[in-house]
Amino acid sequence: MLARVRSAAVLGVDAYLVDVEVDIANGLPSFSTVGLPHGAVREGRERVGAALANAGYQLPLKRITVNLAPADIRKEGTALDLPIALAILVASGQLPADALESCVALGEVGLEGDLRPVRGALAMALAARAGGCTTLFLPEANVPEAAVVDGLTVCGAASLQRVCAHLIGVELIAPIRVDPHRLMAERAPDPADLADVRGQAAAQRALEVAAAGSHNLVMVGPPGAGKTMLARRLPGILPAMTLDEALETTKVHSVAGTLAAGQALTTQRPFRAPHHTISDAGLIGGGSWPRPGEVSLAHGGVLFLDELPEFRKNVLEVMRQPMEDGTVTLSRAAMTLTFPARFMLAAAMNPCPCGHHGDPLHPCRCDAATVERYLARVSGPLLDRIDIHLAVPAVPYRELTGEHREEASATVRARVERARGTQQARFRHRPGIHANAHMLPRDLRTHCRLSPAAEQLLRAAIQRLGLSARAYHRVLKIARTIADLDGVEELSAGHVGEAVQYRTLDRRRLPVAASA
Repeated sequence: MLARVRSAAVLGVDAYLVDVEVDIANGLPSFSTVGLPHGAVREGRERVGAALANAGYQLPLKRITVNLAPADIRKEGTALDLPIALAILVASGQLPADALESCVALGEVGLEGDLRPVRGALAMALAARAGGCTTLFLPEANVPEAAVVDGLTVCGAASLQRVCAHLIGVELIAPIRVDPHRLMAERAPDPADLADVRGQAAAQRALEVAAAGSHNLVMVGPPGAGKTMLARRLPGILPAMTLDEALETTKVHSVAGTLAAGQALTTQRPFRAPHHTISDAGLIGGGSWPRPGEVSLAHGGVLFLDELPEFRKNVLEVMRQPMEDGTVTLSRAAMTLTFPARFMLAAAMNPCPCGHHGDPLHPCRCDAATVERYLARVSGPLLDRIDIHLAVPAVPYRELTGEHREEASATVRARVERARGTQQARFRHRPGIHANAHMLPRDLRTHCRLSPAAEQLLRAAIQRLGLSARAYHRVLKIARTIADLDGVEELSAGHVGEAVQYRTLDRRRLPVAASA
């Protein structure tokens, strides 16, 4: 007898429907799986056979053939265990033939018949809805993320027996629905607050500009100046995530297996801080079966690279394409996958190997050639793609112990959201452009009108600093963001002057630490 149960499989960060077809025929007992099953899928026959026997069902002693269609796409993961088990029960007459019409089933089956969570449940739930299916059966642990998909009845079960009891009408499973809008409204505030930072008013202003325009930034300063502390507070001043952003970010983390147990949506912007020993595959994704890397896990949030020159040069260079396009494209012999990677880069570095170049309180042990070699570890093309180069000096003692309290993140975020609102209205007819940092050269000509004084100042700065064409565009984008924070349309000399100050590394000299 032939039976068919619909399931889904993950490809990249998206999913597609899979038809699990089971044929039971007379012949020597065997269990074969075809349709390009990968290792974990092939091993599923052992799990399914033991689960059926231990759950009180019969595994027919006949020739069992399982086909996974479409058969020309390799299947990976353990989510096909449950549909294979259900299809065998239908084909052998132990479940009614019409029990799984318009249904999708997915989940890993344990040897006792228990259902275990799988990766990519949200992506597979979205694929089920897009394919016209109405009901989804999956492990209880995956219910929260799948239940945010509107228009789909999500039924979570702890075991294979529980699913079968529902299908034959003995004990129905109550469907679960999660309201994503309520989750977005109830998101917890970021515990890292800008009010905790002392004595870095200029750096906090630069963080506000970066957040308002989604600009990448690198902070240069001695050890202990507060670079990491500032970076960790950057997500807290970014605009709140939209539902679409939360769904896309959650999909990435679900596929990567980094979604917390029981978490339905990623409602806070991610903050990823990989160690400098990371490989290029770990940073942008890869492997024989490609998985999202750190740049994709930071999608919608912040990627923080501490000690930037300590990263291997080939690792840093592979970021250039994601920083420009907002996506990562991985090509393999059998497939080409694209992962989202629209992130803000926040990097930190010392001014020299010992970290004290220009610090009057700590003499530097590095000669000029050593300093130059250290800075050369970060290539010019990569620095050109970083909008803001920020000098972060050491904090004087009097400011550490002073009573002055800095602005809270919520206050800064309100200004950032107003500026982003201006940009969204400006680019409403420009798909793919969400903030000033994403503008193309033609957008600069349209939206970056300079006053005569601003144009004169910018011309002088380019001549003195020898800015590249890309750096020139970065200055215009930063100036546009500063003007948006001020609520004005024309770029003044003040806006351009502040923007030029954020190109520290273009001046061919190093920032000097503040005196205590």
